[in-house]
Amino acid sequence: MTRGRFITIEGGEGVGKTTNVDLVRQVLEEHGCDVLTTREPGGTPLAEEIRAVLLGPRDEVVDPMAETLLVFAARAQHVATVIEPALIAGRWVLCERFTDSTFAYQAGGRGVDAQVVAQLAEYAHPGLWPDLTLYLDAPPEAAMPRIAKRSLDRFERERQAFFERVRQAYATRARDELQIVRIDAGRELAAVQRDIVGAVKRFLVARDDP
Repeated sequence: MTRGRFITIEGGEGVGKTTNVDLVRQVLEEHGCDVLTTREPGGTPLAEEIRAVLLGPRDEVVDPMAETLLVFAARAQHVATVIEPALIAGRWVLCERFTDSTFAYQAGGRGVDAQVVAQLAEYAHPGLWPDLTLYLDAPPEAAMPRIAKRSLDRFERERQAFFERVRQAYATRARDELQIVRIDAGRELAAVQRDIVGAVKRFLVARDDP
């Protein structure tokens, strides 16, 4: 059986990740792919409990390393029980956020050593990295008003300087990792989605080339 492919959608707050998961899934299914959609942190009952701990606002200051270890605890469970079994079964996995988020938020935003993040990634998901990552990029000052009316989680309540560091870390990943495709998410939705569809279709064509 042919192993499935792993696609992730990344980006800061308010850039449209959740909005565009269904779009990507539809494009893949139109091309005959059996798609499993999931998210991080989360994706399993245990990982969703860890998600609630990570995102819930609290008075206590959360140590950056404690935060990073919780992220990878959820990820290890998610990979072992959901993502890897689906890929082995030939399914395509479409995940909202993965380890690029940890490089951006915990390394870039919090200042955790990126080499530590890389080492933890090898423990949590050895050899498993996305085949394609769609990075939705928009300046924080343009994206944050999109989420202003909802109840904000612990990360969404951070100051703009934090999100600027996150964005810079994402930009570095996008420059260095060939599987990451940057999408300008600061434009109107129709333009953003045209680029997303185009990137996914190019990936599918490349997959089918001999």
